Amino acid sequence: MGSIDTPTIAENGTSRSHAASAAVTDGDQMPLASTNGAPADMAPDSDATRKRRSSVLPLEVGTRVMCRWRDGKYHPVKVIERRKVHLGGPTDYEYYVHYTEFNRRLDEWVKLEQLDLDSVETVVDEKVEDKVTSLKMTRHQKRKIDETHVEVGHEELDAASLREHEEFTKVKNIATIELGRYEIETWYFSPFPPEYNDSVKLYFCEFCLNFMKRKEQLQRHMRKCDLKHLPGDEIYRSGTLSMFEVDGKKNKVYGQNLCYLAKLFLDHKTLYYDVDLFLFYVLCECDDRGCHMVGYFSKEKHSEESYNLACILTLPPYQRKGYGKFLIAFSYELSKKEGKVGTPERPLSDLGLLSYRGYWTRVLLDILKKHKGNISIKELSDMTAIKAEDILSTLQSLELIQYRKGQHVICADPKVLDRHLKAAGRGGLEVDVSKLIWTPYKEQS
Repeated sequence: MGSIDTPTIAENGTSRSHAASAAVTDGDQMPLASTNGAPADMAPDSDATRKRRSSVLPLEVGTRVMCRWRDGKYHPVKVIERRKVHLGGPTDYEYYVHYTEFNRRLDEWVKLEQLDLDSVETVVDEKVEDKVTSLKMTRHQKRKIDETHVEVGHEELDAASLREHEEFTKVKNIATIELGRYEIETWYFSPFPPEYNDSVKLYFCEFCLNFMKRKEQLQRHMRKCDLKHLPGDEIYRSGTLSMFEVDGKKNKVYGQNLCYLAKLFLDHKTLYYDVDLFLFYVLCECDDRGCHMVGYFSKEKHSEESYNLACILTLPPYQRKGYGKFLIAFSYELSKKEGKVGTPERPLSDLGLLSYRGYWTRVLLDILKKHKGNISIKELSDMTAIKAEDILSTLQSLELIQYRKGQHVICADPKVLDRHLKAAGRGGLEVDVSKLIWTPYKEQS
């Protein structure tokens, strides 16, 4: 899947391109266009039309209407929230809308002139509406994947909990952040402390991840902050790439700030305030200005379920470059060093499952293609640190497993392997294990 840099509207109304603009799943991204003014072919409103439109204002939360998006075209939306326009009249509101065709990350505040009031629908029963939406959505839409944006753990929510979660996080509180040389449009709500409730944009120190409300505060902070890399131990360096291990207990503030930042790009991620129990592995690109965060994954210090990863994220400016695959591969290299098999934390979302299934497919088929003679699932697990259950489910999904005489047998026809490998795509950046200097975590007495 390709990506493009979307223009971001600056404060003065001009447009400037940022590589940091959020990369979204296929079908979610459209070019930006002016949101001011009506289409040229729209005729002047008649008195009857104006009266009819005024009768529906202000729009109620839950109203469905067509909204002109950044591509200049109209798309169906649902009104999630509304707010009074400063110094406006009794019906002058801005509306926070969800584009029902697309992911929640595209939700935004829009002005009244962007809405086609002739298309207003009355509020429908939520359960009926959800059922209809589900029926209209194609299987492809349901299973689209962004390999750099894996959401782990949200399937544990039942319908009531999920609805409560969406109600609490329905309005994106921070619109943009500045991190290093990038200005990044955020995707989701993140529960920053109450004193940041009135902030639309936050400024992060890219090294310690402290965040501020104003640019001047960040500039003062940078004059005092002497860090050129994040806290923690550098455990890997290959070329310009470095990986740091950060102990949440030793670097509590950094760990919490990292969670706040990550939540802006992960919809159903659980925000861990108690970061003492976690290790954070932060990938950086290094240059003469310092080490700049690319993405990270976290893992529990002690997991009885053999989880080797709790959460994973590649920041938007660095997506579509293979870093997500690199982070997954790195988590398994750590498992090999520990002498354990590993698996991502369950429950795993369908998006997460597809990302991991792609990694497992490439690794396993590479081995099967090169291996001469029979090989067991246990041997594959020992070689790759992938849990046997994950190997079995992956090979079954590829129809490479047969059940003969009471045991599973791997059927590896070379042509079939080549076809599956081609479908799996490129494997991303390689982890040079010779550059990994790391010992497994042990609790200090």
